[in-house]
Amino acid sequence: MARRRKIPMFVTVVIGLMLTAVAVVSVQTLMTRRDLARQASVAKSQSASVLAQKEAFITRLAPYAKTLQTQYQVLPSITLAQAILESDWGRSTLASQYHNLFGIKGTDPAKTKLLATKEYVNDQWVTVKARFVVYDSDLASMKAHALLFVNGTAWNKNQYAAVRAAKDYQTAAYALKTAGYATDPDYPAKLINVVQTYNLTRYD
Repeated sequence: MARRRKIPMFVTVVIGLMLTAVAVVSVQTLMTRRDLARQASVAKSQSASVLAQKEAFITRLAPYAKTLQTQYQVLPSITLAQAILESDWGRSTLASQYHNLFGIKGTDPAKTKLLATKEYVNDQWVTVKARFVVYDSDLASMKAHALLFVNGTAWNKNQYAAVRAAKDYQTAAYALKTAGYATDPDYPAKLINVVQTYNLTRYD
């Protein structure tokens, strides 16, 4: 009868270590999957919260944007898209502290705040200091924005006539660029993207 060979101790130890390692890896894999699932759940919740906040911002301003269209012929989609883009959804310092949703500048020290801003000059972005008008409310800022399009500037009263005459948001967006509303060369494309992403034409 053949004798059973005894497994050396070091082999038993190695096998035991290998089995332990496999078990550890399995537990780590399980924990990793759980962590990933938890992270995905948190990210989804945060994303839903952000979307809700953005929709709330739009819903809050939309009724008055429609009123301004009736009074001054400015498309609500453009008013809302500019407010979103210029104020970062109302979160910028200028918007959250001074109710200036559109980056409208002024000269009167008593009614303005000196803040840093970025301008596109000579094919590059530069940081400069400028005076921005302080408003009592977001609605006051929206009305001033509409009146700017109605009254134009001190040097050109018809500067924004094409913006008010536009029948669709794309034409209005490019009219703003032509009128020199913003120095950003991509300003029309950014406005158009905001309008399309958040379906702002539903208010026009």
